[in-house]
Amino acid sequence: MEKYSINEPEALTSSVQNSLLKTKAFVNGQWINAASSKTFDVTNPATGELIASIPDMNREDVSEAVDAAYAAWPSFRDLTAGERASLLKKWYALILEHKQELATLMTMECGKVLQESLGEVDYGASFVEWFAEEAKRTYGDVIPSHAKDKRIVVIKQSIGVVAALTPWNFPLAMITRKVGPALAAGSPVVVKPPSETPLTGLALAYLAEKAGFPPGVYNTVTTKDSSEVGKELCENKKVRKLSFTGSTSVGKILMRQSASTLKKLSLELGGNAPFIVFDDADIDAAVKGAMVSKFRNNGQTCVCVNRLFVQDKVYDEFVEKFSRAVAELKVGNGLDKDVQVGPLINQKGLDKVQQHIDDAVAKGACIVQGGKPLEGLYYTPTVLSNATSDMIIAQDEVFGPVAPVFRFKTEEEVIQMANDTDYGLASYFYSRDIARCWRVAEALEAGMVGINEGLISTTVAPFGGVKESGMGREGSKYGMDYFMEIKYLCFGGIS
Repeated sequence: MEKYSINEPEALTSSVQNSLLKTKAFVNGQWINAASSKTFDVTNPATGELIASIPDMNREDVSEAVDAAYAAWPSFRDLTAGERASLLKKWYALILEHKQELATLMTMECGKVLQESLGEVDYGASFVEWFAEEAKRTYGDVIPSHAKDKRIVVIKQSIGVVAALTPWNFPLAMITRKVGPALAAGSPVVVKPPSETPLTGLALAYLAEKAGFPPGVYNTVTTKDSSEVGKELCENKKVRKLSFTGSTSVGKILMRQSASTLKKLSLELGGNAPFIVFDDADIDAAVKGAMVSKFRNNGQTCVCVNRLFVQDKVYDEFVEKFSRAVAELKVGNGLDKDVQVGPLINQKGLDKVQQHIDDAVAKGACIVQGGKPLEGLYYTPTVLSNATSDMIIAQDEVFGPVAPVFRFKTEEEVIQMANDTDYGLASYFYSRDIARCWRVAEALEAGMVGINEGLISTTVAPFGGVKESGMGREGSKYGMDYFMEIKYLCFGGIS
């Protein structure tokens, strides 16, 4: 039975209105408008209603933010690791203190259900806590010398101004995952949140200000002109590191634009995640894993399942159980109680979902569940059986609540099918054969593999992909190195 609840949203709580809803950019410790006084609107995808109008900044505005960060760099990098860690811990505590308000604001601007937004606050805050601790562990090395009169030491230092370009689907966690290690390393930041969801980013800037970060260390610029502002951050020589999460096409543009300054890049780009169910799998567990991985944030995450591959022997059983579970999902405004699936972010996203389904059906797929648009930006969670490799959805990330199920016969065949994509971010499979688990995990071309698990994101593990899913890793003990420079010191004349 399909469940829908397309209701009017709850009003913003007074606490959000008074403390966290910021309508100006934050640069050099000041809340400012664009020099041009231009603004753009932020709307609620659940209803289309206006939430706020905020500054529409241009290249010159952003260049000034970079200048402020660059000026703040020497004194900030000279703080002890413990002093920087203390600031991060204060920010962490403030984020958790305002958890409900942040989650409400996040749901209003990006549409994800409130329970997921609450989870994202915890997840995002965990990066701040983690890197506060890692700030004191940026160890170097003493290397055995090649000569008796020399000593070799390796140290790690702050890289300089970091630009963080973040996506709308995780408006809090993608900021903290980039900003946490940068600040821990002693690097000031210029954050550019997306135009769809800038309010969560501005709320984080407000809490960073309350935590006591010095002026110029934490800056947030807002704009509707992402291409020009992004170009400024790429070409500005004072920006030494750029971290971007978003589409592969935009990532390639940023990489080309950064070539002139040879700045250090971290690019977490698109995905086309396979989810494989072998005939020896626990089918009920596989269904549960597929549900959480496919329909989290309405299928609008880079690590969401995009292609489900199920072995012949258990194909019908899996499709039947999976479709039954999908039918129970409640669609509606993310602020409403018990809603599990919210709206798509915009009309473009909704149109893409419909195009993928129309193409699949025209090429022989069967709609087992869903397949219908609803009022506004809502779409019924959909299951397609008899999916084939010639369908658009086999190669293009749908970024919506559509689950195509492909059939396969052998392990060798499904590995080839899973790897038949330009992307390699996340992948998942279910099997109770330990030898197969090792073989398949090693054979899948992806930066992250979930084995009998559909939810793999965590602070303590490195996040990132291979092939056209990007470069670099964020989070975990590996995360700091991408925001630091390694320097070799050779001491001579020692007798």
